[in-house]
Amino acid sequence: MTNYWPLLGIALVVLGFALRFNPLLVVAVAAIVTGLLGGLDFLKVLATLGKGFNDNRYVTISYIVLPVIGILERYGLQQRARALIAKIHGATVGRLLIGYLAFRQVFAAAGLKDVAGHAQTVRPLVAPMALAAAEKQHGKLENETEERIKAMSAATDNVGVFFGEDIFIAIASILLIQGSLATFGIHLTPLQLSVWAIPTAICAFLIHGTRLLLLDRHLRRRSR
Repeated sequence: MTNYWPLLGIALVVLGFALRFNPLLVVAVAAIVTGLLGGLDFLKVLATLGKGFNDNRYVTISYIVLPVIGILERYGLQQRARALIAKIHGATVGRLLIGYLAFRQVFAAAGLKDVAGHAQTVRPLVAPMALAAAEKQHGKLENETEERIKAMSAATDNVGVFFGEDIFIAIASILLIQGSLATFGIHLTPLQLSVWAIPTAICAFLIHGTRLLLLDRHLRRRSR
């Protein structure tokens, strides 16, 4: 008989995120509960979590940059970014983020997806610059508008890296897609998958770029 109890871990993740609990705590608790409901003893669950962390410890290398970003912010990185945008004639939120979207996609397609990200570029640079561009064009912003611009800045980073990285053949997502298709008897090379990722990336750029231009129009209407 199929045991569906381990799926309760998914519900815990959804509930924890909905209640805005600490994401790391939510995922850890959900993983432990899933393992216990799946028939593993507690020590085995901990051993599995530890092995997974150890096998993928290179992911935490990116945390080294966080103290550097913190120091730069303390000494006025965001203020400098805002001042720079204020001097650029014709800068708008949409145009700025479209430029960042192109940068993110091109570098991700070249395999350099870690040169930017939410922690190292969006929060300290891109979002403040987008806010400065909006304030330059439309004056003081409402809190709701500020949050929308911040969210669109983060979304731009997501779209750029997600649809750009699949163009690079030596990326984990391409290998995952290749392995998944192989289980259904569809055998494709990484190069074939990468080539067919190009039209998808172009469509993603055009669609999200249109959303950014519509954001500019929305801001103009609100400022009238």
